[in-house]
Amino acid sequence: MGKRKTKKFASIKRMISLKDQRIKEKDRTKVQVKKKNDPSEIKEKDVPKYPSCLFFQYNTQLGPPYHILVDTNFINFSIKAKLDIVQSMMDCLYAKCIPCITDCVMAEIEKLGMKYRVALRIAKDPRFERLPCTHKGTYADDCLVQRVTQHKCYILATVDRDLKRRIRKIPGVPIMYISNHRFNIERMPDDYGAPRF
Repeated sequence: MGKRKTKKFASIKRMISLKDQRIKEKDRTKVQVKKKNDPSEIKEKDVPKYPSCLFFQYNTQLGPPYHILVDTNFINFSIKAKLDIVQSMMDCLYAKCIPCITDCVMAEIEKLGMKYRVALRIAKDPRFERLPCTHKGTYADDCLVQRVTQHKCYILATVDRDLKRRIRKIPGVPIMYISNHRFNIERMPDDYGAPRF
């Protein structure tokens, strides 16, 4: 009995390597020469770019009149604490304050319904500066974080813990909050006259 020739399972045709000498010069793949690491060479790192307005951790773009971005819950909590927003901001910072409200925050207050109609009337106050939003969606926290990251000239007024945590990661943005029935400010340089409690 002779040997039976069996076909190999999943065998493929042998292909010529692209580095083979029989292939024309222009079709051949180039042999890459590895560079040796020079220890004295200056290493480049990807360093995040910080705006020029930040001098150490303090923001030089902040100054009177202060532009303060207001969050939805900040208006609600100031109503509960019976505080006039513009007057209390001026008492906190000892300077002229311009509260700014974005379209997203406005939409959020309008969605809350009749229960928060006082907050809506306060938000429509002519002393509040209205900032138009160009992005899609109405999630106010993302909008505020994006605006504060792009333009470092704002102070953010909020009572929301999650939003505060997100803002603290961005350098040079002071946070205004409510405690002990008054407005306080966090991460504001001493030179600007912000009180310490």
